[in-house]
Amino acid sequence: MTGNDSQGSHSGLHFKVPPIQDNPLGWGPCELPDQFKDMPYQPFSKGDRLGKISDWTGATFQDKKYANKYASAFGAGSQYAYYHDEDESTFHLVDTTRVQKPPYQRGRFRANQRNMRGGRGGRGGLQNSGMQALGKSLKLRDRERKGVTKKWGQARPPIKIRDASVTVRPDWVTIEEMDFPRLAKLSLPNIKEGEDILCCGNLEYYDKSYDRVNVKHEKPLQRIDRIFHTVTTTDDPIIRKLSKNEGNVYATDAILATIMCCTRSNYSWDIVIEKIGDKLFFDKRDNTEFDLLTVNETSVEPPQDDGNSLNSPRNLALEATFIKNNFSQQVLKSGATEPKYKFENPNPFISEEEEGEVASVAYRYRKWDLGGGIVLVARCEHDAVVQSPNGELQFLSIKALNEWDSKLANGVEWRQKLDTQRGAVLANELRNNACKLAKWTVQALLAGSDQLKLGYVSRALVRDSSKHVILGTQQYKPHEFATQINLNMDNAWGILRCIIDIVMKQKDGKYLIMKDPNKPMIRLYDIPDNTFESDGESDSGDDGATDVNTFQSLYPYTSSSKR
Repeated sequence: MTGNDSQGSHSGLHFKVPPIQDNPLGWGPCELPDQFKDMPYQPFSKGDRLGKISDWTGATFQDKKYANKYASAFGAGSQYAYYHDEDESTFHLVDTTRVQKPPYQRGRFRANQRNMRGGRGGRGGLQNSGMQALGKSLKLRDRERKGVTKKWGQARPPIKIRDASVTVRPDWVTIEEMDFPRLAKLSLPNIKEGEDILCCGNLEYYDKSYDRVNVKHEKPLQRIDRIFHTVTTTDDPIIRKLSKNEGNVYATDAILATIMCCTRSNYSWDIVIEKIGDKLFFDKRDNTEFDLLTVNETSVEPPQDDGNSLNSPRNLALEATFIKNNFSQQVLKSGATEPKYKFENPNPFISEEEEGEVASVAYRYRKWDLGGGIVLVARCEHDAVVQSPNGELQFLSIKALNEWDSKLANGVEWRQKLDTQRGAVLANELRNNACKLAKWTVQALLAGSDQLKLGYVSRALVRDSSKHVILGTQQYKPHEFATQINLNMDNAWGILRCIIDIVMKQKDGKYLIMKDPNKPMIRLYDIPDNTFESDGESDSGDDGATDVNTFQSLYPYTSSSKR
């Protein structure tokens, strides 16, 4: 390269001094350059210390004294944190924390170590303790294999998927899904007491000697051959007559109680609604489990045995219904010479074809004004009458709670607690059978019963469901008992009115309300008009429902349901 070329090349080189911004009022630039306007800015302090550029071990500052030496005064910023959905979902921290041993395992080898150091036990002591530990572990493994574990480590069996009370068909249209939290917020206050339209039937007097029954003086439960009618709404001849000029919504007390207490139910149930013009008819399906009592439905661990087991949900329901029916008739003065209370109209369901005595029952046909043009007419029931100390006549609703196996039911032993701690027994029943007790209370309130009589009936032998004993009785005023079990009738009326309003907006036809078997919600379906009406067809065959003959074959001395 020549000298001229060297001079020419150096003449083109030059250094441009960048502008220097002086910030006399603080630390950092005065204004943000254009190329950095869209970038996030991490504030920092002039006093912040700078550590290493990157630290992959996380153990640089092991001394607690200098743990925060290089921490920023503004805290750790998240502006530059990188998150990715897939990365986060597949990333798992390895738990390196020391596992805390349970109390019974702490210090189990200290004695052996002491023996090994101090001569007397020596190696033999260590071998013996090792053999004992091995033996214990083998026993524990064997117990776990057999399904027996210690109480504090016992795992609850998985809850089985329940079947729906009726098979939902493809041609059914879902109109509404109502979850329990929403239903629990509904309220329809200021509903007045029902007005009597018609009263029918005969009632026997309650035998007050059963109030003195206790655990020490128990009485065997008798099998009483009487007929119990469970006629649905549209098959009731009285309601058919009343539908011409009284009300526009019709039901029975059992159907109304099921709807009003639906938020406490766990098992599946269904109710059919027919809309004809501006009238609604609430019905139960024939030959189903609707009229059977549930057992431990709301328990933390409800019965889950197989269908053939003594303690399966279905067999327990049959047993509980058998107990309630017989108890309600046994505690009455039923002799031929005993007086009876008779209403002006006879029992509308007695026919000449029936052979046998009909159970003591009276029917009140009552109506309620729910507002907005909705007038409800329902058939309600009384079980007995009793003479009060003042000489007044009081109507009773008689029900029975049953004990089947306190150990399997996670309950208290009635024979030990009933006489001394009856409150504890009732509290346990309220926890395990909240829905059943709430429905009984609603039925007593709808009928206007003066007292709700509860019987405590237990198996004579735990493994025999055919023999029972009465251990005690208890009575409540329905309004007071409703307050005690936290039953809000304003909410109950609100739930019923909500369903009525939804169906009233639909076209004429047939509808079905069903409690979801595994979720806290009820569904309203629009179903074809010919559903459940085929000749000789009973949907109970596919849906696990109970035939009347099944009940009578298990408990042949009681007729459960006759129309």
